[in-house]
Amino acid sequence: MIRSTPAEVGAPLSRRKRARLGDFIASKATGIAALALVALLVAFLINFALGSREGLRVLGFRYLWTTGIIAKFSVQGAFPYIFGTLVTSAIALILGVPVAVGLALFVTEVCPRRIRAAVATLSDMLAAIPSVVYGMWGFFVLTPWMDATLEPWLHKVLGPIPGFGRLFQGNTFGSDILTAGVILSIMILPIVTSISREILSAVPRELRDGAYALGATRYEVIRGVTLPFSRAGIVGASMLGLGRALGETIAVIMVIGNNASVQASLFGKGYTIPSFIAGSFGESGTNGLDRSLLTLMALILVVISLGFAALARLFVRRINQRARIAFDTGSARSAWMSRSR
Repeated sequence: MIRSTPAEVGAPLSRRKRARLGDFIASKATGIAALALVALLVAFLINFALGSREGLRVLGFRYLWTTGIIAKFSVQGAFPYIFGTLVTSAIALILGVPVAVGLALFVTEVCPRRIRAAVATLSDMLAAIPSVVYGMWGFFVLTPWMDATLEPWLHKVLGPIPGFGRLFQGNTFGSDILTAGVILSIMILPIVTSISREILSAVPRELRDGAYALGATRYEVIRGVTLPFSRAGIVGASMLGLGRALGETIAVIMVIGNNASVQASLFGKGYTIPSFIAGSFGESGTNGLDRSLLTLMALILVVISLGFAALARLFVRRINQRARIAFDTGSARSAWMSRSR
């Protein structure tokens, strides 16, 4: 019988102690990082809330939904800026997300392997282009084309439609809310495409092969297997793109027209919260009502972003719950059929 020496017995214990110590340090470090992130967000909210107290005290909450100028203080109401932010971001999502998801599907499902990496790299490189470059391209190229070609065509074709046509009525300027939305849709393409591509690539190969083995076409596999499996991830990617659209400043301020107004037509000039803050920051004083109102606008933007993030999280959770219920139902049905046989 061979007996182990004390050194041989102690070595595994020592390694085990070091492993437990490493796990303890890693868990505490990650916990501290998570708490620091939460504390930073809370500090942001508290700082903005304290900084905006004077504006709310003087103007009240009516400032948030006032569209015109509050004559007593010669201050423009906040609603046009909130309206412009929400509308341009909505246009960006409506135009950008389908294109981004389609590009991701092309790369993962259709594109030949020899050019797949090149297409993915080129789409990701769009994220490296500075915002001011997008703004210059929008001002010198996109705006004249929108004014001379696309917007007159939209006015002619869609303008006469009852109800919906109101979005495309009025004079065309090129520098308007629609052009800002188009610029934002181009700017969110890289991030939504990249994340959607990774999500679609994570679909188990067995699911695709099983669908093909049952005789499904490529379109049926994408519609019935790939997209349902990736739905929650695509929603998350869209929300990240929405965050980029909500916070974009330079490109928007160069093409939106910078006019604080609320119009039903997308051809109207507008303003967004980030562009308003950027355009007014140098003119505001170091203290007083102007600074408080700018801080209030920043707080509104943060609340809007957090609100959409929370809604997206709830939506993703509901999608996962439905998928789990469907999976459990299918598993129970399969088990019952196997027992009945």
